[in-house]
This record gives sequence, C-alpha cells and structure tokens, in this order.
Amino acid sequence: MNQKNIRNFAIVAHIDHGKSTLSDRLIEITGGLQSREMKAQVLDSMDIERERGITIKAQTVRLNYTAKDGQTYQLNLMDTPGHVDFSYEVSRSLAACEGALILVDATQGVQAQTLANAYLALDNDLEMLPVLNKIDLPSSDVEAAREQISDVIGLDAKNAICVSGKTGAGVTDLLEEIVAKLPSPRGNEKASTRALLVDSWYDSYLGVVILVRVVDGQLQRGQKIKFMVTGAEYVIEKIGYFTPKMVDADKLETGEIGFIITGMKTIHDCKVGDTIVDAKNPSDEPLPGFKPSIPVVFSSFFPVEADDYPNLRDGAEKLALNDASFMFTTEKSSALGFGLRCGFLGLLHMEIISERLRREFNLSLINTVPSVLYKVHLRDGSVTDLENPADMPDLTRIQSIEEPWVRATIMMPDKYMGGIMSLCSERRGVQENISYVGNRAVLVYLLPLAEIVFDFYDRVKSLSSGYASFDYVLHGYQASDLVKVSILVNDENVEPLSFMCHRSFAEKRGRQIVEKLKDLIPRHQFKIPLQAAIGGKIIARETIAAYRKDVTAKCYGGDITRKRKLLEKQKEGKKRMRTFGNVEIPQSAFINALKVNS
Repeated sequence: MNQKNIRNFAIVAHIDHGKSTLSDRLIEITGGLQSREMKAQVLDSMDIERERGITIKAQTVRLNYTAKDGQTYQLNLMDTPGHVDFSYEVSRSLAACEGALILVDATQGVQAQTLANAYLALDNDLEMLPVLNKIDLPSSDVEAAREQISDVIGLDAKNAICVSGKTGAGVTDLLEEIVAKLPSPRGNEKASTRALLVDSWYDSYLGVVILVRVVDGQLQRGQKIKFMVTGAEYVIEKIGYFTPKMVDADKLETGEIGFIITGMKTIHDCKVGDTIVDAKNPSDEPLPGFKPSIPVVFSSFFPVEADDYPNLRDGAEKLALNDASFMFTTEKSSALGFGLRCGFLGLLHMEIISERLRREFNLSLINTVPSVLYKVHLRDGSVTDLENPADMPDLTRIQSIEEPWVRATIMMPDKYMGGIMSLCSERRGVQENISYVGNRAVLVYLLPLAEIVFDFYDRVKSLSSGYASFDYVLHGYQASDLVKVSILVNDENVEPLSFMCHRSFAEKRGRQIVEKLKDLIPRHQFKIPLQAAIGGKIIARETIAAYRKDVTAKCYGGDITRKRKLLEKQKEGKKRMRTFGNVEIPQSAFINALKVNS
C-alpha cells in the first residue's frame, strides 16, 4: 500500500463517551466484519471488559475504505481506554499514530479525561479531529458541546463532524474527513528496517505475539530481526494484521501496523517501546519509544495456598508482558509466606490485575492494603524509597518523609461545587484554580495521592449525583507529618498489618483496625491486648476476653476461703500462660483485616 493512502489514528475520549461503539460502526461500514460476525464492542475481547463495560487494553484493527475520490485507503484504527488508570495504554497507542479523533459525548460535553487525552495527543504532535457523538439522543446539545471544545480544549469545533455510534449516522462523513484531514505516515521506504514495538501478549499456542508499527523499511516473513534494547535475535515465522480477526500476510510495509510471531518463549526478550531492526543490516538509531510508566499505588499479592506461588509468579510475568505499566518484585512475609510486591497506576488497575490473575491462572489471592511510594530523607543526607511500611528505617535516623501529591482536575455542574470543595479540604487538598465553562465548574486541586487512592472517586461521583468527572497527574513530592502505625497483638508487632498515614488520621484508622481484629482473632485461655502504636506511644486499644473455666463448680457450701484460693490459683496460671503463651492469628483474620474495600 502506498504510504500516501495510509492513515494511522486513535480514538480518545472520556469514559463512556462511545469509543468502542463508534469503532464497531467503522468496522461494519468498511466491511471489516460481516454483519453476522458483529457484536457490541467487538474490540473489547476480554470477559472482564465486557462485564464491566470498559476498555482496558487498546486494540488495533486495519480497515480498507474506498473514498469518494475512487482511491482505496488503509485505515489503522486504535480503540483506547478512557479511565485514568489506563492512560499509559493511550499514550502508547498515540505514539504509533499520526492523528487522533477527540470524541465528545454531545449530551455531557467535555469531561476531565477528554481534556487529559487531548493534551496527550498534543504532546505527541498529532493532528486532532473533534467528533461529536450520541447526536441521536434527545438530550444532546451539539452547539454547547462545540463551544466547550473551543473554550476548554482550544480546538476549532465549528465544523466538527456529528455522528451516532449507535445508529451509524454521520459515520461515512467521518471516514471522508479522516481521509482528507489526517496526515499519512512519513517513513523512509528505502531505509534499513526500523519498527516500534507497541504491545505484546502471550498466546499459549503461538508464544509471544508482538504488535509493531513499521516506521522505516519493511518487515517480512523469514527475515532475521534484532531487538535493540535486549539484543535478542529471532526469525519472523508469522506476520500479519488484525481486521479484527488475525489475517496472515507476507510483509508489513512502511507506515503499517500489524503483528509478528517469532516463536519467542521467554518474555524477557520483549520490552514495550523497543526498536526492532534487521539483524543483518541494523540501523544505529533507535526510535524514541515511550516514557516508562511510574507506578503510584503498591500492594502485595500472596497466594492463599503456599504451593501456588510459582503459578502466581508465572501469571504475573505473562500479565507484565501484556501490560507494561504493571511491575512486581518478590516479597516474603512471616505471616503470609512468599508473594509479590506489585506496582500499579491506580486502584482500578490493581483490581483488574488481581481479577485477571484469579480468572486466567485460577489463583486464590490475598491483597494487602494499598500504599503509595514515600521518599524518606535520612539524617546522613541520603534518600530512600519506601513502598512497604514494614521497611521503615529507625525513627532516630529519619530527618523527614515526603509523600506524592497530584494535580486533580474535577469538572461538574456548578451546583455540586460546595460538596466537592469540602471533600477536597477534608483530604488535605489545596485549591489551585477555579473556572467556569457555561454552567460547569472546573476545579483544580493539589491533593496527597494517599488520600485519593481509596474511595475519593466514589465520593466525588456520589456528591455530584454521577455528573462530575475526575482526572489527575502526578505533581511531585512534598514533606508531610507522616507516621507509621504499628499493630501489636499480645505486645508482639504484626508487621503485615502496619500502615503509613498522616498524623491527624492515625488514631481513627488505628482504632478501626484493632476493632476489626477483635472480631477476627479467636479467644484464647488468656486476655489478648490489641494495640495500635506510633513508635512507643499507644493510640488505640481493644482487649479480647479470655475463656474462663468454672473452677468453683465442685465447691458447694463450706468456707468462702476455699473458693477464693481456687480462683487465685487460676489467676496465677492465666498470668503465667499470658507471659509464655503465643497468639495464633488465623490466615482468615489477615485476609479480612487487609481487605481493600474496607
């Protein structure tokens, strides 16, 4: 295919603005699938995507379209996720494209993630095409949406195409606009091969499947290729593209997007963002690749059955191949055995990975309480990263502790602004800006990341009756009055239950955990104190009462001193037992105390 007739573009938008449904209509109208093969959200191939109604993985499809000028064009479309936790998928997809459709729901207007994704497209220097979706709905307001695109994003939306992904209205006009307005690739067909490794995943029959965008030269079956970062060399056994079905081809030419299979079995040879070159005539200059993702939320995964640890590690490696923003290291806990300390881009990302490990690899897992990455400044001038509260250095060595802050953008109808501003203040937020677009308010707040990873998004939605949208980007680190809260059971520190928080919230959160443990740990023959402590200071306490044998049952009548002597003897025995007695904490107590949703 001539490069001039290729168009590589992504569809980006806020959650539920209709990206996957519009992709369905584009596939249907261009004949990518026959009508009997079509189903709703055809590119959302994972069960978990279809159940939740969200896109998790960006998907690629090649469409052939004959325009009104009589020429046939090759359209490489990428359907991207909308949720903030999967923005790394969006940025990777945009790096492989020359254009982006900025899709806006005409009933809701511009939302926080629309703005964030438009900036991502701008950073990648892409040609942006505003598109208004859902015009078939009675509540759609096209003119207001056009104004918001102009005011908030700064794109000229006077001639924005109006479509309905559901009915297909206006989709043919959109195809003509894509062909006319979006640029073609600018690669050198005669240069040595250079291809960008956009994505990869593990197939149990084919091995590692690699999604590539050919930038210069071409890739063909039988060619020996080299991965520049890892230095691994393989021969291409199979090559092709998605329609969205896998279609074999003999080669991929300059500007095209497709897949290659090399029989690769070890996932360590495949790094997303790597440059693939011809092994016999390699290019010296690698492609820019992608900025590495920075995990912001950390949690540990432990298998309920210790024998499942090798399966957990194997499953995590295969998911890391498919999801470049998921990172993990080995961890050992005295209470829970071997597990993995994992890094994620957010709480939804963590939920999805946990669910995929359970489903795809048949694992039963314990998730520890999520935490964020702190920076600890020591008195000797060094700085250490703290992912796990259990690794906290001695308090006497610590100068200060910094926590990550984010810049959050919240867009909502102005009548809900009071409640959301109160919520941000509760979470130690600092207001940075406030502006209005029509009757919609745009709030910009600086917030500690630790305060928003749990239930902040749900609270924003409930306070605004579902109308607010929320997006954030990392802003940097700031010193805060942070403390490590330790949980003591029978005066023994239980490290897996310790957590970091701001001093003002320490007592409340410590009390919640000891109250919960009181119901979870079974009673013993002696009293068990449960305490939450900051250093040597106890901030909350509960006591599990002891079992008590009725030693005076055989004493009826007679002298009271006989009964008293038996009770004193029992008391001495209990005191001695508590001194030497070990408290057995069942694993179910850890599972329930560490449950994320609580």
